[in-house]
Amino acid sequence: MSRIGKMPIPVPSGVKVTIEGRRITVAGPRGTLDRELHPMITVEQEGQELHVRRPNDTRQARALHGLTRALVNNMVVGVSEGFRKKLLVNGVGFKVEETGGGLRLHLGYSHPIDFPLPEGITAKVERQKEISVTLEGTDKELLGQTAARIRALRPPEPYKGKGVQYADETIIRKAGKAAGK
Repeated sequence: MSRIGKMPIPVPSGVKVTIEGRRITVAGPRGTLDRELHPMITVEQEGQELHVRRPNDTRQARALHGLTRALVNNMVVGVSEGFRKKLLVNGVGFKVEETGGGLRLHLGYSHPIDFPLPEGITAKVERQKEISVTLEGTDKELLGQTAARIRALRPPEPYKGKGVQYADETIIRKAGKAAGK
C-alpha cells in the first residue's frame, strides 16, 4: 500500500464534499474546487474522512493512488485554509505595482511587463527593505504555476542575486572576476 495513499483525508467542519461518478467537488468558506478523477481510482466518504482506494497493485494504480490522495487533500486544505506563495524581487530599479486584475513589473527591461493574474489568485505587494509579492489562492496547482510564470520573467542570476526568487529559495552565489595582480 502507498503510505500517502492509505492515509485518510480529514474533512474539517464547514467543508462539503460531493462525489458524483468520477467527479469530486469540494466546497468551503474560501470557494469551490472540482476535479475529474482517474477511472482506476475511487474516493469514498466515511463520516468526516475521505478514503482513496485502488483496485489492484499494478504500477499505474500504485502511482495514481498517492497522487490522487495528495490532489484531493490539497483541494480540502485549499477551500478551508488556502495557500500562500511569497516571491522576492531584488535589483536596482526593479519594482512591482498592483493593477486592476494583475501586476505591472519593472524588471530591468526597456518596458514594463503587465502580468494578468488568473481567476482565483490574488496578489499583495509589500515594500520594506526589499519588494515582496504574496500570492494567495485556493488551488495549489494554479498558485504554483502562476508563481513560476512570474519568476520566469527574470530568474535570479548567480552573481548579484538580481531577479525574482521564491522567499524560501537559496541562490548559490558565484564569485565575480578575480582581481588583477
